[in-house]
Amino acid sequence: MVCFRLSPVPGAGLVLFCLVLGAIRSYALELNLTNSENATCLYAKWQMKFTIHYETTNKTYKTVTISDLGTVTYNGSICGDDQNGPKIEVQFGSGFSWTVNFTKEVSNYLITSISFSYNTRDNTIFPDAQDKGILTVNDPVAIRIPLNEIFRCNSLSTLEENDVVQNYWDVLVQAFVQNGTVSTKEFLCDKDRTSTTVAPIIHTVVPSPTTTPTPKEKPKVGTYSISNGNGTCLLASMGLQLNVTQDKVASVININPNSTDFTGSCHPQTALLRLNSSIIKYLDFVFAVKNENRFYLKEVNVSMYLVNGSVFSIANNNLSYWDAPLGSSYMCNKEQTVSVSGTFQINTFDLRVQPFNVMEGKYSTAQDCSADDDNFLVPIAVGAALAGVLILVLLAYFIGLKRHHAGYEQF
Repeated sequence: MVCFRLSPVPGAGLVLFCLVLGAIRSYALELNLTNSENATCLYAKWQMKFTIHYETTNKTYKTVTISDLGTVTYNGSICGDDQNGPKIEVQFGSGFSWTVNFTKEVSNYLITSISFSYNTRDNTIFPDAQDKGILTVNDPVAIRIPLNEIFRCNSLSTLEENDVVQNYWDVLVQAFVQNGTVSTKEFLCDKDRTSTTVAPIIHTVVPSPTTTPTPKEKPKVGTYSISNGNGTCLLASMGLQLNVTQDKVASVININPNSTDFTGSCHPQTALLRLNSSIIKYLDFVFAVKNENRFYLKEVNVSMYLVNGSVFSIANNNLSYWDAPLGSSYMCNKEQTVSVSGTFQINTFDLRVQPFNVMEGKYSTAQDCSADDDNFLVPIAVGAALAGVLILVLLAYFIGLKRHHAGYEQF
């Protein structure tokens, strides 16, 4: 444990702030804020991490996760007074900050809002960000807690706004601490209350992360088209099945196109198709041009809610799927698997895509996938085998006939 004891924050008294290395690559933060009389006025302990999705200078998209906060300061944290409510302020990294605001009612206090600011000028974390600057997301939360009770939430809580996912867990917090003594009476969050009475719902429990169950039903085929100033520039139709494995629990999700929205963009060297729904924040398919004459699926990014309430995010910009010549489309009627990572795969059904050179809003001639090509090999192989048998029969007939004539000539 590393503790920092600093001079008093104006209006807040002496502050003690401790960082403890967490068990899952993040920090447990603990704040004991005291007033001018050296009595505790606000206490908090929690763990958090941030996942940020951003656009690069190449018009592609990347996802970064910030769980190691490094050196932390807390300038601006206050106990509160008649004019201003209590506030927790945390600063870390290069231009990153996190703020929680509290207000007081007659018999309750509220966690009113949580805001997070991040700096895309930080070239270590965002080396290729398209937009440089400090961006802020603000989430109103309105959690109401009885006075003189401490709020506890061990379950994972998620806030999501403008390409930022904030995760919190193992939370203990009490504002407006009375008589300098943190309460022993706990007010549990809804998730912690539910978890004590209802068994968690999961799709399938499997013995290893590599085992993925497949649902019996085949996903519906969705049709997607992206347009720019010159008309339709990207076409896609496919049935999609997402396979996620986390903590040896496999989840299989069929995407329903009827409840899925889509957006995208087209550029000379790249094209993007983005899907999103109530459980999928984004599922990005990024296509690129290769050797100036072919296209392929280069990148997949995903962020989604799992059934246990956690957020799953993965990005891979080094893929090589769905390769076809420019000016044509790629088609695969059979089931294919796009392996994004060891914990995330996408099964596709009745796939057809054309991310470049779409003419008059229609697909161009399709290049079939190798799986479909195998269907043509079967009749070809059967035909070749039959032809071989026929040739052998004919050879045997002529050889027998020749021997028959040779027998007559001996008399």
